[in-house]
Amino acid sequence: MTQQALQIQGSIVAIVTPMFEDGSVDWKSLEKLVEWHIKQGTASIVAVGTTGEPSTLSMEEHAKVIKEIIRVANKRIPVIAGTGANSTHEAIELTKEAKALGADAALLVTPYYNKPTQEGLYQHFKAVAAAVDLPIILYNVPGRTGVDMQNETIIRLADVDNIIGIKDATGDLVRGQALIEGLSDKHMNVYSGDDETASQLIGLGAQGNISVTANVAPGLMSQLCAAALAGDKALAEQLNSKIANLNNILFCESNPIPVKWALYEMALIGSGIRLPLTPLAEQYRTPLREELKAVGVI
Repeated sequence: MTQQALQIQGSIVAIVTPMFEDGSVDWKSLEKLVEWHIKQGTASIVAVGTTGEPSTLSMEEHAKVIKEIIRVANKRIPVIAGTGANSTHEAIELTKEAKALGADAALLVTPYYNKPTQEGLYQHFKAVAAAVDLPIILYNVPGRTGVDMQNETIIRLADVDNIIGIKDATGDLVRGQALIEGLSDKHMNVYSGDDETASQLIGLGAQGNISVTANVAPGLMSQLCAAALAGDKALAEQLNSKIANLNNILFCESNPIPVKWALYEMALIGSGIRLPLTPLAEQYRTPLREELKAVGVI
């Protein structure tokens, strides 16, 4: 399947995994969230990306969340399964499972903590791509993983047939532009993974934004990405200004703590989150609530 056939472009939500207060997965709320995103114009959903708490879900739960999102989406929009792991073997097994469940693509974060070399990163992703015939999007988020995949490694991986994209969450626009230029004759697309700079990266040639903010403001993020893709810089900047403070406050504590609390405040999900993550600290609740009001989502 080619990237063109997938048409992964625009606002792509890295969706949360709703939970009850006891930490069990709230399947009914998950179904409602998927329907809401489709109605709000979200172009694609990442199931169990890092925002979806894969590090605290069991393998069975991980697969079940992906399966449920695919079922509800029912091919109306693409579903990208988060299948990254710090073990190459585990990443392959998760990606095989995603393909079997019917995912349209897989998103794989760089292996974390064990800190592979650039050659190790290349061999890791190449091995996953060789083992599973599924479109793969790489994910570089050094601020979270402690591992930074360099542009040269990403460009090298673009020669692997089914590696079709890269989520760049560095927030470094100079570096992002250099990456886009380096991939100009390749089949790999760049997606922003940084809400704060997403519209600017799209203006430089990225194809969309894999977003945390889209969880709570999907309509606005969809409009912003559409404007940026259409080259309407003035509208993109206007919309970006409207959500700039929200983008920032959604990272006042480790993601997905703030975004899950925001969705709870919006009465879209329950209050559940799994240890070692904890509910949003009291001092951040009023500022986040006020920002939700300011952008018109409550």
